[in-house]
This record gives sequence, structure tokens and C-alpha cells, in this order.
Amino acid sequence: MKKVSCHCKKVKLQINVNDLGKLQRCNCSICRKKGSIMAAVDLQNLKIIEGEENLSIYQFNTKVAKHYFCKICGIYTHHQRRSNPNEYAVNVGCIDEIDPYEYFKLDVVNNDGNNHILDRQKK
Repeated sequence: MKKVSCHCKKVKLQINVNDLGKLQRCNCSICRKKGSIMAAVDLQNLKIIEGEENLSIYQFNTKVAKHYFCKICGIYTHHQRRSNPNEYAVNVGCIDEIDPYEYFKLDVVNNDGNNHILDRQKK
């Protein structure tokens, strides 16, 4: 179990995982701007502990993905994924146990969200 929080600590989450699995960055239009490293978590393994009223949601394009951020400090905490709506992607930088000096040493896979399979036109 890992604790997750925004910068101002008004939003607190808990993820029920032992291992973060494959960490990812994405180059879709929003992820490119966020620049965060993300870990996938099944929907049932993420629980909002505190501050749900402080979360804002942002959706665009197909409106499948739901991007959550703290409306007080503006930090992106997690999103429900478009590529797998049964998962959340959690901002690894918000996991309280992550040592900030180790953050940039993490092994991260780059995901080509800019060419998402749901956006490809059938020929």
C-alpha cells in the first residue's frame, strides 16, 4: 500500500500495490505538457482518502480519459486511462514514498499516445 498526495496535501489517495510495475511517460497532447511519470493501477486499487471535493477533472477530445488534479495547488494526481478505462495512471511524483533524488533514475517506458490506436482511421 502506498500513499499519494498533491503538493498542498489537500488531496490524499491510497494505492493498493506492492510493485509499481512498468512506469510510463506518454507523448499525447496533455501528457507531453504534464511531463509526469505514471504507474498503472486497477480502478479498485485506488482509493481517495481525503479531499475528493478538492479534485477537478479535465477531459478533452474523446472524453474517455478523466484527468484529476488538485484545484488548490494544481498538481495532477491521477487519471482514468483512455487506453484502458479499467485502470488509473498515478503520477509517480505524488507517491509519498518515492525519494525525490531517485525519481529521475527510474526506468521509464515511453508510450506513443500521440498515435493512439483509437485515433487511427480505418483504411
